[in-house]
Amino acid sequence: MSHPDFHPSSGAFIRDSAPDSDLPVSSSARASTGIEGLDDILGGGLPSRRLYLVQGEPGVGKTTLALQFLFEGVRLGEAGLYITLSETREELLQVARSHGWDLSAISILEMDAEGALSPDAQNTLFHPSEVELGETTAKILAETAKVKPRRVVFDSLSEVRLLAGAGLRFRRHVLALKQHFSQLGATTLFLDDVVTAGERELQAVSHGVITLEHIRPEYGAERRRLFVNKVRGIHFRGGYHDFMIREGGIAVFPRLVAAEHFGDFQREMVSSGLDSLDALCGGGLSRGTSTLVMGEVGVGKTTLVLQYLVAALKRGEGVAMFAFEEGLELLVERALKMNVDLGTFRQNGQLILQQIDPAELAPGEFAHRVRDAVENKGAKIIIIDSLSGYLYAMPEERHLILHMHELLTYLNQLGVVTILVSAQNGLVGSQIKSPIDLSYLTDAVLLLRHFEASGVVRQAISMIKKRSGGHQRTIREFLIRPLS
Repeated sequence: MSHPDFHPSSGAFIRDSAPDSDLPVSSSARASTGIEGLDDILGGGLPSRRLYLVQGEPGVGKTTLALQFLFEGVRLGEAGLYITLSETREELLQVARSHGWDLSAISILEMDAEGALSPDAQNTLFHPSEVELGETTAKILAETAKVKPRRVVFDSLSEVRLLAGAGLRFRRHVLALKQHFSQLGATTLFLDDVVTAGERELQAVSHGVITLEHIRPEYGAERRRLFVNKVRGIHFRGGYHDFMIREGGIAVFPRLVAAEHFGDFQREMVSSGLDSLDALCGGGLSRGTSTLVMGEVGVGKTTLVLQYLVAALKRGEGVAMFAFEEGLELLVERALKMNVDLGTFRQNGQLILQQIDPAELAPGEFAHRVRDAVENKGAKIIIIDSLSGYLYAMPEERHLILHMHELLTYLNQLGVVTILVSAQNGLVGSQIKSPIDLSYLTDAVLLLRHFEASGVVRQAISMIKKRSGGHQRTIREFLIRPLS
């Protein structure tokens, strides 16, 4: 079986007609992927009318990404075609139902494999690549002529690679498909498994390549990340970007680049609500700076940061606190002992309290939550309690330092007061040490210590660093007691 537009021996398409006159020809035209984070990485979407390779191991999310791409086209009034050689229509419908999607507006071309089991279909005269590849291509050409799609998904190239047999024949066939879909004015996604080093010709043929990866930690949920290998002619954000698959599709969390974010703010002092503490800190904490609160277990670090939280709420400022270790109910209970009901502030949106499970949250998603609190919910003070929990989310220390450097620089440039809590190992009289030293990254350091005096264990506080101004260098005793 053949098609007038396809020459089986050469694997080339013959097209006499010119491209449709109403197709966009501007090189700056973009096709949104339907995934906000991915569009942000790409600077607005994929250049339209080009061929792109989306590669990754099975189960990483290629089909979900492709369906979102087609649904975005439906929203924009563009016809979409899903050509499936590896999955059945029912399997695609099941994926769509899991996300609450309706596939009725998308054309699906499913290659019929049922007939391959019948005795009449068993070919012994010609090699399967000489017959089946031509039949498959003819069906694709007939369907594209009928649908006239502006967005095409081809799933998957692994099947074409097997049908084509030889590497040269496969390359020529992909080039022919690329030319055909380009002449139709379609933006095309080819889905494929991760190829070996010797099979990277397809990456050279494609206008852009996006790779999806699985990360399987020894404990906790699996994580996914992507990176853009290349997209010709545009600037995109390189590096790895975390993403997750949830109901409603893929959510991508672009890597935070602090140099892209700046804000105008007045550098002023932020009070804790305690005159003696503000005096120790040289008048308070400065806007656009970060402060590290260090101390061993039970010395009062969380109670101290709650003092800043309560004072900010009373001033009418937005606050976001991310608790890695302590439960939210306990935090609310502690605040009640300070005569403050956090529930009221949470209801009116002034306070954001989030319990973070480091085993389930990727660092990229955490940075996204912090950005959302600052940019969309008006938080002026960010509290992270504690860095130990964040460390467990990042197995390699050098990566944690890089993440924190970008996050703190971003927050400083937007005028946010950031308070970090770091628990130190050791008890009274033993050697105290930190699991990771981030003191050089922060602008100020408050050090809390236990000490023994007159048969009683007491607490001391001192400020040992402040870049934004002077501070007292005395060591002061502090008490934690209920308000009268």
